[in-house]
Amino acid sequence: MKLLKENILIVDDDVNILELLQRHLQSWNYHVYKAISVKEAVAILRDTKIDLLITDLKMPEIDGFELIKFVSEHYPKLPKLVITGYPSVQDSLAAIKSGVVDYLTKPFTKDELKSALDRFLISSEKKEQKTEALLDEKTKSYGEIIGNSEKINDVIQIIERVKDNKATIFIKGESGTGKELVARAIHYQGKFSRAPFIAVNCGGIPENLLESELFGYVKGAFTGADTTREGFFQAANGGTIFLDEIGNASLAVQSRLLRVLQEKEVVKVGTTKAEKIDVRIIAATNSDLQDMIKKQAFREDLFYRLTVVEINVAPLRERKDDIQLLVDKFLFKYGVEYKDRFVKITPEALVILERYDWPGNIRELENIIQRAVIMCEKVIDIEHLPDHLKYALNFSTETLQPLKIIEKQYIEKVLRATDNNKTKAAKILQIDRKTIREKLSD
Repeated sequence: MKLLKENILIVDDDVNILELLQRHLQSWNYHVYKAISVKEAVAILRDTKIDLLITDLKMPEIDGFELIKFVSEHYPKLPKLVITGYPSVQDSLAAIKSGVVDYLTKPFTKDELKSALDRFLISSEKKEQKTEALLDEKTKSYGEIIGNSEKINDVIQIIERVKDNKATIFIKGESGTGKELVARAIHYQGKFSRAPFIAVNCGGIPENLLESELFGYVKGAFTGADTTREGFFQAANGGTIFLDEIGNASLAVQSRLLRVLQEKEVVKVGTTKAEKIDVRIIAATNSDLQDMIKKQAFREDLFYRLTVVEINVAPLRERKDDIQLLVDKFLFKYGVEYKDRFVKITPEALVILERYDWPGNIRELENIIQRAVIMCEKVIDIEHLPDHLKYALNFSTETLQPLKIIEKQYIEKVLRATDNNKTKAAKILQIDRKTIREKLSD
């Protein structure tokens, strides 16, 4: 198991610099927390163990010098790196006196940033304290997350870093990759596991109802509001709220969410009275929020407050090493449910599952196994799998060859899959039996 990398907090009111720093740091496998103001940075520092602070100096309202002073007083052992586009001798001296260990001038290169990091961050391979094995070695599971691929291990390591604090987390991933399982692992593997976990599918609630469902409403707020009612945020107080498909939230809801993140308070629909609230927000989507920002369908300021920590859940096609573990899980689940026994799968059927690219990800795999368990007796074989899996070819892994050879190989594959039934093979290939003989003899 790889060792956990350092947590780095970057603070800058320029979102382009934040994104540049994040890309560089993540390319070196550091865990990144982002803040676009000193106020947000202080909130993250209070909730999270940070190993390095990278901050700009010139920022509106409270500047970077105040942040450096705060960190020097409250976290004296935390190393500080300053970046600025307005260098001066006075600023340099003031920063150094405040305990800053390095000073980078914008624009800086990736190599310059790496050199600065190397000067005061100890490589994780040299740390004295090694991490415990995070996965259950019997089931290769972490909470409800199944897998042992590098992609899943990376996700688990980030979860280990964030599970015991209430930093806002943004989970990216295609539909069906298990984003809610990641959110649940963050909550239930950490110290807030006894507090509420509330999952909300923003795409499954009508737009005109989402606002009142999230924040609650008072009696008489709208037609049908006969009583005062708490919302999902009030229900999650002290714990975690998971906002799935956040891209479906209206601009009005986005504005209210921004207030929750900024002020740590909610206002019920129909009143102006604010209620203080202590909730960790985890948001997720399979939409391109940055594209939505360009179309003015999603607030840019909300996006940057939601993405303090980002977790990218890889699609199943990028972690095929996990397919057998997932298949074993679903075989047990549906074998017990439908057959009252353990169901197995043949090696040949498993090969077909492993070569398929799974556009529907884990959800599609689970549905396929569920159906196959129902259709088989005790063992899932090729015949119990859908045709589109049996005849799918992954050309991306094959050596490029002349069309004539590829045609012949494909016909042979179809014949093997149909037990050499030329009539059935001809139907699948949409050619006649004579053409099959001619192409095989060439």
